[in-house]
Amino acid sequence: MSTKAKSDKSGTMKWWQLSLLGVACTIGTGYFLGSGIAISMGGGSVIIMFILAAFGTYIVFDVLARMTEADPQRGSFRAYAKKAFGRWAGFSSGWVYWSSELLIMGSQLTALSLFTRFWFPTIPMWIFATVYALIGLGVILLGTKAFERTEHIFAIIKVSAIVMFLLIAGAAVLGFITGGAHQPRFRAAQETFLPAGLMGAWSSFIYAFYAFGGIEIMGLMAARLKRPEEAPKAGNVMILLLTTLYIASLILALTLIPLNAIQGNESPFQVALGSYNLPFVPHAFNAILIIAGFSTMVASLFAVTTILITLAQDHDAPLIFARTTTGKRRMPLFAIGFTSGGITVTVLLALLLPDELFEYVTTAAGIMLLLNWLFILLSSGRLLQLTKWGKFKRYLGMVLILTAITGTIFHETSRPGFWISLLFVGIIGLLTLGMRIKWNKNDHEASYNAMKLPKPKPDNREGAT
Repeated sequence: MSTKAKSDKSGTMKWWQLSLLGVACTIGTGYFLGSGIAISMGGGSVIIMFILAAFGTYIVFDVLARMTEADPQRGSFRAYAKKAFGRWAGFSSGWVYWSSELLIMGSQLTALSLFTRFWFPTIPMWIFATVYALIGLGVILLGTKAFERTEHIFAIIKVSAIVMFLLIAGAAVLGFITGGAHQPRFRAAQETFLPAGLMGAWSSFIYAFYAFGGIEIMGLMAARLKRPEEAPKAGNVMILLLTTLYIASLILALTLIPLNAIQGNESPFQVALGSYNLPFVPHAFNAILIIAGFSTMVASLFAVTTILITLAQDHDAPLIFARTTTGKRRMPLFAIGFTSGGITVTVLLALLLPDELFEYVTTAAGIMLLLNWLFILLSSGRLLQLTKWGKFKRYLGMVLILTAITGTIFHETSRPGFWISLLFVGIIGLLTLGMRIKWNKNDHEASYNAMKLPKPKPDNREGAT
């Protein structure tokens, strides 16, 4: 089966639906919980980091949307990497992304378990991780349309959650709600804005980028747009909405509570609301955090299944993963089963490393995700006719991404995640090298066979000499 978008059911989605889907796939524990890690490392400077990450995200999605507009492909960024640099690039890009989304699922499952323990502190985390993984698989088995509808509902809930926080926090800052443990005040002194200096801000950059992870799923779904040329509009609206909500909520959270009240394993927004005696609000917000994390976990599950199918269709993964069931609802059970095995590993990790897993896996997932974004920017340099301003933005995006990745080396919280991602990249690199040798051998044999001349057939006619 071709990976060309036209071969799939496409042309059914409007731009605002894609934008809403992008919001659903992006807002999750990467923001609600990962921002707490960023604040504990970088202090108030995370606001600047989030603005820079938003601009970097815009640069990446802009070129991805333009490539989608020019040549819609079901494999999206993986297909463009292959077109730009060859089969090795499509293979490695696809597997780097598959690995990153698998790590993201582990991160989300761990965060979901942490949030659920707010109500059930004595139950082991791995039980929650198992339950959420099974429910997520159930959503995927319902099909693409059910996934889209579910994510649209989740998007509305998650935006409403942030708006609810903004309204309550704003009321507390203005004095309409009293009784908090701390006097609302934005602390702009150096010891709170840069508590660990520039190095701390640099190390927190990866978590700001991680909060915007999800634009690649928009790339995978953009081929379903009625008008592919509207993909940039969908992305720009989504990124602008997210940036506004993120920055406003971060400023209010840092106004309501001091830095020493924020721990890496807690949501700063939950801590901020928890300092006020508001009946049911902490419980309601915790429920919304679970919905947000579950939504992005399901989106990651959908993404890894989709990319695995396109890899199999291009013979970059075993062909069995491209097989679907017969009947009206054609389900890729083999691909889902393989991904389920990866989820099982993450559940076991949640059992073995209940406290440290989130920071390590979140960092590794963020790095792998940014490596895929780097592939997108590199591919755009070959596939698009960029203006001077476009070329400058492309290089600036690369610098921002590399800055975020290298910053993880200099902090004890993020450093283990850097080594985990390096291990994944090393394994994928060795696999790519092995596959290139195999491809070259097959190409050589094909060329050799093509050069062989067929033997002349004997002439059995009478009188033939």
